[in-house]
Amino acid sequence: MSDAPQQIRVLVCDDQALVRTGYVTIFSAQPDMEVVGEAENGHAAVQAARRLRPDVVVMDIRMPLLDGIQATRQLAGPDAEAPPKVLVVTTFNVDAYVYDALRAGASGFLLKDAPPVELVNGIRTVARGEALLAPAVTRHLIGHFAEHLRPAETSRPAREDVVHALTPRELEVLGQIAEGLSNAEIAAELFITPETVKTYVSRILAKLGLRDRVQAVVLAYRVGLVSGTP
Repeated sequence: MSDAPQQIRVLVCDDQALVRTGYVTIFSAQPDMEVVGEAENGHAAVQAARRLRPDVVVMDIRMPLLDGIQATRQLAGPDAEAPPKVLVVTTFNVDAYVYDALRAGASGFLLKDAPPVELVNGIRTVARGEALLAPAVTRHLIGHFAEHLRPAETSRPAREDVVHALTPRELEVLGQIAEGLSNAEIAAELFITPETVKTYVSRILAKLGLRDRVQAVVLAYRVGLVSGTP
């Protein structure tokens, strides 16, 4: 019986050849990763993902022909069949579209200047289906896009639905997820085990019909369960 780790198939999508080369070098050096392809624009990313069936797509947002948001929506949106996990890697001082990318179906996001180990761990995290919301990046997002995250009047019935669907403890956990806390951090805050937190997270996602933590964060801000002020 082989002890070799299961390979995570990765597709790298960025319009800068130097960036793609860097990603390919980093990911190919990992014993549990295989770079199955590259794409230099969103249109090529969608075609490559559908042809190669990667586990994780590393997606830039600002790309020609089709931007990363639209490409993500086509690959991982609500109408997508067998969607891959999409990890958006972006630059905050350039891109004001991260929130839209998450709504489009991305499983998480990191900053482009993240150290290699963080990028590698990010791929492993989303590949496990846990979704990646780096706490510092989440708070940065909240601070920069508070107006965009503020719920509209039409969201109020949805807020009531969420409140009625969840127990007080589940609402508490949802709020902490939305603040960018990891399972371990939530466990420490609530004096429970990380395993118990995972159980709560699973229940929250199931009750609200959400795919992952990213969708939970988006919902929490859209319906006003947490403030848009960091």
